[in-house]
Amino acid sequence: MTSHAPSHATIHIPDAASSQRRTIRVLVAAQILSGAGLAAGVTVGALLAQDMLGSTTLAGLPSALFTAGSALAAVAVGRISQARGRRPGLATGYLTGAIGSAGVITAALLDNPVLLFLALFVYGAGTATNLQARYAGADLAAPGHHARAVSTVLVATTLGGVAGPNLAAPTSNFAEHLGIPNLAGPFLLSGAAYALAALVLALWLRPDPLLLARSIANANEADANPAAAEATDANEGRGGVVLAALVMILTQLVMVAIMTMTPVHMHDHGHGTAASGFVIALHIGAMYLPSPLTGWLVDRYGRMKIAAVSGITLLAAGVLAAAAPGDSVALLALALALLGLGWNLGLVAGTAIITDTVPLATRAKTQGMVDVSIAIAGATGGMASGIMVAATSYPALALSCGILSLALLPAAAATAYRR
Repeated sequence: MTSHAPSHATIHIPDAASSQRRTIRVLVAAQILSGAGLAAGVTVGALLAQDMLGSTTLAGLPSALFTAGSALAAVAVGRISQARGRRPGLATGYLTGAIGSAGVITAALLDNPVLLFLALFVYGAGTATNLQARYAGADLAAPGHHARAVSTVLVATTLGGVAGPNLAAPTSNFAEHLGIPNLAGPFLLSGAAYALAALVLALWLRPDPLLLARSIANANEADANPAAAEATDANEGRGGVVLAALVMILTQLVMVAIMTMTPVHMHDHGHGTAASGFVIALHIGAMYLPSPLTGWLVDRYGRMKIAAVSGITLLAAGVLAAAAPGDSVALLALALALLGLGWNLGLVAGTAIITDTVPLATRAKTQGMVDVSIAIAGATGGMASGIMVAATSYPALALSCGILSLALLPAAAATAYRR
């Protein structure tokens, strides 16, 4: 027995370090692809619905639908990951997103709004999986480096996320050559990107990071006090989940509401797909590109301090978007960049709280359920945004969302959360 324990340590600990490096490389490749899939659909989803329905009132419905679809997918991906590991969970989610993209193209060809909405719901699985992948980056990370590991995976989305909207015009032209309505063109890109991301994960995410992390934890269990650890995990986990959910729900709701209606607002002021694609590209770049710095700040200064900074940044974004003239692409781009940065700060801080406090035994399932709450918040923001703009105006929506983000400040002030 004494000779067995050391051999376990010598086998598993080097494997953990090398497997973490491999895991990050594979996740980075998949996230670059999935970022393009996510961004392409976000850019034209609202415009496609507006074109089919001839009304702005339901222009927020596509965002609400694929965000609601991501809620269901978050549960499924979380449960598959809990039972079988990250690899099958993430690969299944991306493949489902690819199927949804194909459904959107079919709906555009048939000019069928009902099929469009059903397909957008399925397409939302890609969004959920893109977010769930961040957790996989932290499964094997060293203690105190969880936020930085999460950030490395998130930043990889930037490359695809920035390229996707800027390919909206070329893919629209390509779609017209194929006889497909031009607004459905970006979904050709998203379908291919999600399918390739699924393939990358299915082939190369080995060993599975979550399953390996559990094996290491089980091997080291004999050296710990299981009863004390379980009590600590339970107490910290409950508080951590509530805090993380609050931070990420608010940031998601505010971000989705403003982001969804910005292309419609720009379209109504005479801007074309290329201009709105540029603004959304900057927005998505700001959502992911600052991640390495955000991860370092979260690990260095604490989770709730950075969550408070997130609320202030989102307020600045809402005020600027409300004040920007409709014909000013530069000011709208700056507002959307601040919106993306505020979301990034909140997401990394909230994710780090969950990864720190939820035990491995229930981690994937809990992460999936928290992401359901985030997705529901996004769906609410997407749906309400179109209704509010139709009833009032885009500036009123942006300002209201900015004020709502201030709810993060009392939560941060009242919480004595420490790493």
